[in-house]
Amino acid sequence: MYAQTLLPKLTTYCNGLPGEFDMIAEKRKELLADLGEFIVQTIQTDTPVRLTVICTANSRRSHMGQLWLQTAAAFYGIRKVETSSGGTNASAFNPRAVAALIRAGFEIQILGSSDNPQYKARYGEGYAPVIMFSMKYDDETNPHSGFAAIMVCSEADAACPVVPGAEARFSLPFEDPKDADGTADESLVYDERCRQIAREMFYVMANVSKRLPGSG
Repeated sequence: MYAQTLLPKLTTYCNGLPGEFDMIAEKRKELLADLGEFIVQTIQTDTPVRLTVICTANSRRSHMGQLWLQTAAAFYGIRKVETSSGGTNASAFNPRAVAALIRAGFEIQILGSSDNPQYKARYGEGYAPVIMFSMKYDDETNPHSGFAAIMVCSEADAACPVVPGAEARFSLPFEDPKDADGTADESLVYDERCRQIAREMFYVMANVSKRLPGSG
């Protein structure tokens, strides 16, 4: 069995994130603190922490949020965190988002070819790979009860004022990098959004780790 360590390039990327927490607006930190409180309370009941990240098409921000939450939990040694993602509609995991995550240090392999292919994402040795593809948030592979719904786009936030089965619901919208598709700034915008999502998910888990014995 491997010792659990993050991939080298990803480790370097992650080590830089705590130094950017001051970039997060105070009102945003309050929203992130609410998510952290849910995680702490769930862990204290010795229950797995199930987090489903939701956007409209499950193609960009929700996949980034899912993978960064899982990675942040690993980075800070927070156990029993299970992440998933979904959309109000299914489409496909956008290749531009995949490329941004690879540039951050993830190893992502496409599995087969279809309009909505599966991807296998690795973030470290000793951790199970994350299988990712676009799906609705209520897909059979996602939790149907006892989970927190994290809404990362305003459209999904408005379309799903109530998420069936969710124990808690958090509104954390991010701007859609899709607006930069096909422009000269495409990669830059995707990298910026990837880093913003990473920064905020790490902020959540950093504060959770301070309240849990044996983490960090």
